[in-house]
Amino acid sequence: MARLFARNIENFTCERCGAEVEGNGFTNHCPACLFSKHVDENPGDRAADCGGMMEPIGVEQARGRYVIVHRCLKCGQVKRNKSSPADSSRALVEVARRRAMS
Repeated sequence: MARLFARNIENFTCERCGAEVEGNGFTNHCPACLFSKHVDENPGDRAADCGGMMEPIGVEQARGRYVIVHRCLKCGQVKRNKSSPADSSRALVEVARRRAMS
C-alpha cells in the first residue's frame, strides 16, 4: 500500500503575504494569511504539477479542530487541511466571515 503522507520539514516564504514560515513537517499553509500552494497530490509528496496558489475559502470544524478549506486559483481543486495553533485567529475568523456572507 502506498504511503499517503510524507513528512517534509521545509521553511518557506509565503508567496501571498511574504511571511517567513518555519516548517515543522506538517506545515501546509502560511499561518499569517492562510494561503497555501498546490504542490501535493497527497500530503507531503510534492507530486502536483499545478503550483497554483490555494486560497482559503472556508473554515469547518471536524473532531473538535478547525479545518481550512482551500481552492486552487489555477486549477480549481479544493482541499481541506487541519489548522495549526500558530494560525492567525483573525485570519481564520475573516475566512469564516467571508464564507458566511457569500
